[in-house]
Amino acid sequence: MARILILSTAADVLGDTGNPTGVWYEELASPYYAFLDAGHEVTLVTLGGKPVPIDPNSDVTGEEAPASVTRFRADKEATALLSNPGRLEDEDVTAYDALYIPGGHGAMFDLAESPLAAKVIGKAWDSGKVVASVCHGPAAFAKVVDANGDPIVKGRKVTAFTDSEEEAVGLLEAVPFLLETKLRELGADFESVGDWQPHAVADGRLVTGQNPASSEAAAKKVLELL
Repeated sequence: MARILILSTAADVLGDTGNPTGVWYEELASPYYAFLDAGHEVTLVTLGGKPVPIDPNSDVTGEEAPASVTRFRADKEATALLSNPGRLEDEDVTAYDALYIPGGHGAMFDLAESPLAAKVIGKAWDSGKVVASVCHGPAAFAKVVDANGDPIVKGRKVTAFTDSEEEAVGLLEAVPFLLETKLRELGADFESVGDWQPHAVADGRLVTGQNPASSEAAAKKVLELL
């Protein structure tokens, strides 16, 4: 059994727009169950232990909803974690086997800016852990460096929410930076496929997924590495 730490955004407002945001439900729920169903232990945390907001655009029901979202919504133990996650500040990331960061635009407003998040992710990387993220989650890598002071994405194959996908959702002006552009600037070997198509990449212990549809594939790559 492995121990997996899930670090979620707690940001609930999309910058200056005033619109609600948060974590993208599928990007939390699909890996959460993939890890649990494989017999692993999962811990959910945020900065300061703040509640996990769900991006309302991802809180879909009925036939439109991913099976994992429907399952999570009906799971009292899982939904209780949203209102009462652990505090990242209280966790020793070296006690875990993997660190996973789901996306949602919220990650661009708290995780990307947090010196603590950057320090923890860097520590996880330097201590040989699997580090994984999907969609906007890799925004959390923006300030992460390894023991040598290099960006952890430098020279590595990664993917994330693309600039064309950001344009398609009409949020080019709402985000503090374009994630694909930022990762390229940091020296990443950025890979992508067509908008909204599933795409996950593993380069050594670094696993990334392009968009919500890539959540399952990214989780599978994490499990393979574990």
